[in-house]
Amino acid sequence: MSPFQVLCLVILICFSASTSAYSSLSVIEMILAAVFFVIYMCGLHAKIPFINWPWSDFFRTLIASILYLITSILVLVDNRSQSRIAAGVLGLIAVCLFGYDAYFTFPLRQQRHTAAPTDPTDGPV
Repeated sequence: MSPFQVLCLVILICFSASTSAYSSLSVIEMILAAVFFVIYMCGLHAKIPFINWPWSDFFRTLIASILYLITSILVLVDNRSQSRIAAGVLGLIAVCLFGYDAYFTFPLRQQRHTAAPTDPTDGPV
C-alpha cells in the first residue's frame, strides 16, 4: 500500500466513526491511488501510450488536494466530535501530501533540456 492509500484509509475510518457524509472522497482517492500504483508498478503506463500518464497523475493529485482542503475546512468548522476533528486534521495533512506530490509530479518540471553544442563539429574555423 502506498502512503496515500494508508492516509485515505485512516481518514475514511475517522469520517465513518462520526458521519459518512464525507467518506466518499476518501474511498475514491484510495481507489485512484491504488489504480495508479498498479499501473506504474506493472509497467502498464508504457503499454498504453495514448494516455499522458504524468499529466493524469498530476491532475489527480491536484484535484485531490483541492477537494481535501475544502472537505477538511468544512469538517473542522462543524466540529461536533473528536473523530471529526481528527479527520479534519488528517485531511489537512493529506492536503500537504497531495500538494507535495502534485508539485513533484508536475510534468513540465521534470523535463530537463541539455544545452545545444555551440562549437562547430567540422573542426576549427
